[in-house]
Amino acid sequence: MLWARDLGHAFGAIPALDGITFSLERGQTLAIFGPNGAGKTTLLRVIAGLIRPLRGAAGVDGGRRAIGWIGHQTQLYNHLSVRENLRFWASLYDVPDRDVALREVDLLRRLGLARQADQQVRTLSRGQTQRAAIARALMHDPDVLLLDEPFTGLDRLAAEELRGLLGEQAAAGRATVIVTHNVEEGTELATDIAFMRDGRFVAYAPRAGRDAVELTAAYRAAVAGA
Repeated sequence: MLWARDLGHAFGAIPALDGITFSLERGQTLAIFGPNGAGKTTLLRVIAGLIRPLRGAAGVDGGRRAIGWIGHQTQLYNHLSVRENLRFWASLYDVPDRDVALREVDLLRRLGLARQADQQVRTLSRGQTQRAAIARALMHDPDVLLLDEPFTGLDRLAAEELRGLLGEQAAAGRATVIVTHNVEEGTELATDIAFMRDGRFVAYAPRAGRDAVELTAAYRAAVAGA
């Protein structure tokens, strides 16, 4: 469903990706941890087709239209309401009219935005804006989710709701790659774990049998070069 093979990329003389290879099937979630500058966001952007790698290749069954993307930029229009943003993005992906209202109502309710549906995005709090961005990414019912620090700006309750929603997405067969600094949040959702540094996966393993304490220790050791 989602794959990367020997990916290499650099920004000038600065390496960003170096030999990244992995694949995910339906329902699998890969959590990627690593320090700032490790290449995590670059990897997501290559998978999404936003950057062409200098070496190797990556792909998603169904192409870019099968991807739901949440990055550092919300991709929301500040002068439009939350509802208008969702409908605009649905139109870009040719979501049938009969499905738009149903998905809109469901996502607004589940992400706690029903009362803010007709507010302009520019009037929302940081957490509300992040939730609107998540709704936008799910509006076209993507098969693959690429999430770059999706818990940023969310309070505890909103973070719990997002974890539940992402767990349901995986159960429905979606493949997910999530980049996060929070080991506990990432491992709760993950079927696979990767630790990244200097553009490489320095460790890659299934989550099974490893609790958050062990994963935290492994993460710290990996990024420290141990």
